[in-house]
Amino acid sequence: MTSSLTLQPDTPENRELRENVHPTGWINPQPTGRYNLVVIGAGTAGLIAAAGAAGLGAKVALVERHLMGGDCLNVGCVPSKGMIRASRALFDVRHSAEFGVQGCNDFDFNFSTTMERMRRLRAEISSHDSAKRYRDELGVDVFIGQGSFAGADCIEVDGKKLHFKKAAICSGARAATPSIPGLAETGYLTNETVFSLTELPLRLAVIGAGPIGCELAQAFARFGSRVTLIERSPRIMEREDSDATRVLQAALVREGVDLQLAGTIHWVRKRGNDKVLCLERDGLTVEIIADEILVGVGRTPNIEGLALEKAGIRYNKAGVTVSETLQTSNPNIYAAGDICFPFKFTHTADALARILIANALFMGHQKSSALTIPWCTFTDPEIAHVGMSEQGALAKGLNVSTLTVLLSDVDRAVLDGETEGFARVHLRRGTDKILGATIVARHAGEMINEFSLAITSGLGLSAIGKTIHPYPTQAEAIKRLADAYNRTRLTPFVQTLLSGWLKWQRGGNKSVL
Repeated sequence: MTSSLTLQPDTPENRELRENVHPTGWINPQPTGRYNLVVIGAGTAGLIAAAGAAGLGAKVALVERHLMGGDCLNVGCVPSKGMIRASRALFDVRHSAEFGVQGCNDFDFNFSTTMERMRRLRAEISSHDSAKRYRDELGVDVFIGQGSFAGADCIEVDGKKLHFKKAAICSGARAATPSIPGLAETGYLTNETVFSLTELPLRLAVIGAGPIGCELAQAFARFGSRVTLIERSPRIMEREDSDATRVLQAALVREGVDLQLAGTIHWVRKRGNDKVLCLERDGLTVEIIADEILVGVGRTPNIEGLALEKAGIRYNKAGVTVSETLQTSNPNIYAAGDICFPFKFTHTADALARILIANALFMGHQKSSALTIPWCTFTDPEIAHVGMSEQGALAKGLNVSTLTVLLSDVDRAVLDGETEGFARVHLRRGTDKILGATIVARHAGEMINEFSLAITSGLGLSAIGKTIHPYPTQAEAIKRLADAYNRTRLTPFVQTLLSGWLKWQRGGNKSVL
């Protein structure tokens, strides 16, 4: 039987969430016989693997020690996007005067209402990932507790031994902690605790200008916090297109975020009620005063407590070691999601789980290297990317031609007042083969899918050019890229031929009076 778990703050919404994803008094089933698949971890990868396998007729056990739904539902995608949506609404109200809205500066904002809405919607969504749904509707044996390998073909949880034909490690990852003197003693937030806030911190220091840091720094700045964003690298979000990050960086600065780039934090300490960070930057040492510190510096795999050695599973500091087919060093055990994959996104965990099912249960040979992986950072504007960067393509010895369309040249973006950004595509030089693409726009995450579909299906940019796009939409920028490519095909030689042909037609069709 599971122990009681209280989610903070202790509100009706969080109690509903708890009863769905870690129900009080849950009684683990009595295992009978051998399972086709035992899954450790009920985050995105584990849930998809368990549901998919059970739906195909497999006998499945799912083991979760904490919260079903994993990071995405509880402390990741779902709560963060709820907050970001609220911050966008607030931003739009403040900047609605140009659209004719009167009194746009005379309104109240309540942070606690924003957080209550987020908790309410999270609880509502959590029913899809609930222990009862997986047991009653999907036929999965759900075990709440720490799962550990007891041998090469056995997992133990709550004193019960689950024997399996195949197993899947989907235990995910957690927020990494930088080794900064005094940080632990002073106290800090991560994505695992920031969504428990009930009061808006007036001063917020964010360590790490990756996707999580940039998303939450902007959201809190829009809510009214004085935000300092600290990054040891010389620019934010280093793996993104440099032009894309320049657009976002300008937006952050314009919205009041104090960017401290290429800085090193020497120590953190408590001074009264203040939290003080000592930062060295450009040869100068400054103190940053904050009410709260938010850390977003990457992820650490959850390998503790699994007893991987007993099953002969190799691992390292990056997580469980797998082949391209997601097989571990134990041929009957596979892994999927953040525990083993460098691209730590919900949608990649979903895709990997589907590969795992095919390979583990049906002798498939699908490879993770064959995946086309898009991603999006949900700032405003969003930055979305798929495929290779220009530098990545050049590093592979490919000749690249790059085309860019500015949103300021797209009618709908002008009408929306959302002209900051662009659509960019990298082609194999001399062809319309799409190597990669980047979009910077308010809804870039929705727009990038057209490129993802084209790359996955082997369609060139010309296919996009032949596709009619509704007018006016911001996605018209993508069709304009295809038009720009077609113009590159109109070489002087081709233009001379066409001009000659048209001239001949004029001469060969004289009117008769």
